[in-house]
Amino acid sequence: MHIRRATMSDTDAIYQLIKHYALEGKLLSRTYASIYENLQNFYVADEGGAVAGVASLHILDKDLAEIRSLAVDPDHTGKGIGKELVKQIIYETNRLEIENLIALTYQIEFFTKLGFDIVDKQSLPQKMWKDCINCPKLPSCDETAMLKKVWQTELAKQ
Repeated sequence: MHIRRATMSDTDAIYQLIKHYALEGKLLSRTYASIYENLQNFYVADEGGAVAGVASLHILDKDLAEIRSLAVDPDHTGKGIGKELVKQIIYETNRLEIENLIALTYQIEFFTKLGFDIVDKQSLPQKMWKDCINCPKLPSCDETAMLKKVWQTELAKQ
């Protein structure tokens, strides 16, 4: 398995993976148009030529990015694919010199193991006013906001 940038030939697999978890209420759905328009932000876990997982990086402002649409094919769970996708997103966030990476998630333990901390959604006005304001879950959002200081943390390790 290796992580690579998504290509147009991956879009159906990306759509189907996201749709699977959206139907379970674990992810927000994405349209094909949204995937096409944001394809340059997607990474896939390639397992023998098949898409085994997906994640995207969305920049909210100069100091804040978000990991979105993290999904692993149910037939490939437990192999560390989600962890590797998040590590790729962290690497790219660091490369872009963006200080903070957030995730709105139900997978608190998973993100905690990767160094994310729970934060109050209200402390993320860039996210709230840009995306959440139009989200159908806004009145009763049950996702947990988690944040990882990426750029300063990663620079300290070098």
